[in-house]
Amino acid sequence: MTTTDKAELQKIAQQVEISRERLQAMEQQISRLEEVKSEQNQALQSLEMIPLEGAKDIMIPLGSGVQILANIPKNAGAVIDIGSRVQAEKTREEVVMILQKRNDELNGIIDKLKSEFNVLEQYIVSLAHQFTTGVENIQEDKQKTKQDDIQEDKEKIRTPRKRRKRGTELTLDD
Repeated sequence: MTTTDKAELQKIAQQVEISRERLQAMEQQISRLEEVKSEQNQALQSLEMIPLEGAKDIMIPLGSGVQILANIPKNAGAVIDIGSRVQAEKTREEVVMILQKRNDELNGIIDKLKSEFNVLEQYIVSLAHQFTTGVENIQEDKQKTKQDDIQEDKEKIRTPRKRRKRGTELTLDD
């Protein structure tokens, strides 16, 4: 195995590892965005469940299984974060529109990330295939070299040694 083959294989292995780490980061990012989208959908559903004429003694969840009873007047609005931790009171209809717009934006971002995720995943598969092919080629070369060495050794063994006769005279050994 030549050092260039080893270097190429190491480079491919590093690229695979880096790409897998990016893939995991993208997967976590998609998961977080899906959670935000789910939270926004729950807020949308809650807002849409409030009757236009308001509601008396409605339970509003605070989290951890805790709820509070409240009366919601007919024209009551809602307070929403409009960015940079700045909150503003808006009508329920405006809040619904803002949340729907945010969900549309999130869907676009999630779709784009999923597309990049798929492209990166295919890239990793192709790199892994290159790596596997390179390793197989190196192993085949090693095996071929080893077989060639064995064949040469066999040929050396098979070749009979020729004895030279220095004459036809009889010696004491005869």
